[in-house]
Amino acid sequence: MTILEKIIAQKEKEVAILLNQTFDQVPSTRQVTPLSKALLTSDRLGIIAEIKRSSPSKGEISATVDPVVQAKQYEANGASAISVLTDKTFFNGSIEDLQAVSNAVNLPILCKDFIIDPVQIDQAKAAGATIILLIVAALNEKKLNALFNYAKERDLEVLCEVHDEKEMEIANKLKPDLIGINNRNLKTFEVDLHTTEHLAKLAKPGSFLVSESGMKSTSDAKVAAKAGAQAILVGETLMRSEDLVATFQSLRVPKPIEESKENAR
Repeated sequence: MTILEKIIAQKEKEVAILLNQTFDQVPSTRQVTPLSKALLTSDRLGIIAEIKRSSPSKGEISATVDPVVQAKQYEANGASAISVLTDKTFFNGSIEDLQAVSNAVNLPILCKDFIIDPVQIDQAKAAGATIILLIVAALNEKKLNALFNYAKERDLEVLCEVHDEKEMEIANKLKPDLIGINNRNLKTFEVDLHTTEHLAKLAKPGSFLVSESGMKSTSDAKVAAKAGAQAILVGETLMRSEDLVATFQSLRVPKPIEESKENAR
C-alpha cells in the first residue's frame, strides 16, 4: 500500500466513529475575510502558514508546539491564512488544535486533513474552519463533486488539491475558488517544484492557485509566483524557523506585474 492508501484506510475507520456523533456550530463573532478575496487584493504572494507537528516523510518536526502561540505569530507576521493539520495517526495533529487556533486568530482557517465523508466537513465547520481541503487523488470524481458541493452549501471555501494533469482536469470542472498544486507526490512523498510550473499552465481562469510543499527560500517562492501561484502553503519551513519575521519576509515575494493587473480586473 502507498502512504496515501494507508491514510485513507485509517480515515475510513475514523469516519465510522464520527458518524455516531453530532457537531453543533458554536456561534462566533469572528469577521474573517475569505482567503480568495484576500488573495485578489494582494500584490504579494500570500502565505498559508501551517501548524504541523510531524509527517510521514519528515518524522517529528515540532511535537511540542503550542498551536495558539504559533498561530498568533503567523498572524502577526502577515499570514493570509492558517492551515492546521488535524490528522492524529500520521501527523500528530488534532481537531482540538484547529478549534484552539480558530478561537485565537482572525484569519481564514484551513482544516488540513484527508476528507472522505461529509461528517468530517461538519466536524471541521463546528471547530471553526473556514476552508477545507479536498484531495483529488483520494476521491473518485463522484464523491469529490458531492463533498465539494456539500462544503460550499456549508459556506466553506474549498482548496482542491491536485498532483498531475488528470487531477487538474477534474478540478477544473468544479471551478473552485482555490486549487492547490502539491509539489509532493502523495504516493512516494518526493517533492518537485516543477509540478507547480507545469500544472499551473493547465488551470482554467477563475481559480486562485496555491503552490504546496517544498517552499524553503525566496527562490522557491519566486518560482511559484512566476508560475502563476497567488499563494504558497508552507509548513515545515515555518515550523523549524528560528526567525519567523525573516522567514516570512523572504517568502512574501511580489507577484509578477502582469498577474497583479489581471487579478485586479
